[in-house]
Amino acid sequence: MKPRVLVLNIDYSPITICSVERAFLLIFLNKADFVSQNKDKFLHSVSQSFPMPSVIKLKRYIHIPYRGVMLSRDNVFKRDGYKCLYCGSKKDLTLDHVLPKARGGKTSWNNLATACKICNSKKGDYLPEEMNMNLLRKPFKPSYVMFLRDFSGYDYMEWKPFLEPKNLNNAKAAG
Repeated sequence: MKPRVLVLNIDYSPITICSVERAFLLIFLNKADFVSQNKDKFLHSVSQSFPMPSVIKLKRYIHIPYRGVMLSRDNVFKRDGYKCLYCGSKKDLTLDHVLPKARGGKTSWNNLATACKICNSKKGDYLPEEMNMNLLRKPFKPSYVMFLRDFSGYDYMEWKPFLEPKNLNNAKAAG
């Protein structure tokens, strides 16, 4: 997996994740500052060595009107850890409407669950309780920060102060 960089707004709120090359370019163009670097890795030119950024902060505020997680098949699978929420299987995954569409169920974060084909077929147009099937975890809508923190596939210690809700105020104070 290629190294990635957490991008923060000027107020230290997380905006996105970008490539190391993009982050370095933002720093080089004086559009962002280093907040944290990868201690073991460096970027090299022909004659110089530069610290590899891990977290950067933009120098001007970027207004982002909507910072939600888009509802998509892949994002539901990520939220559920690529496991069936009924049996825990990781094979032949599909999406299941917990409250079936035939009974008025909507396509939403709170009503979609990852299910293997066997469990999805067994449940059919019934409620899980009617088929004696229990969800391992109730479906939910992840927040943007939660999605970056838990479902991006990256787990960098340098990111934690900026992605942990209880630490957000401490990170702002440190900057």
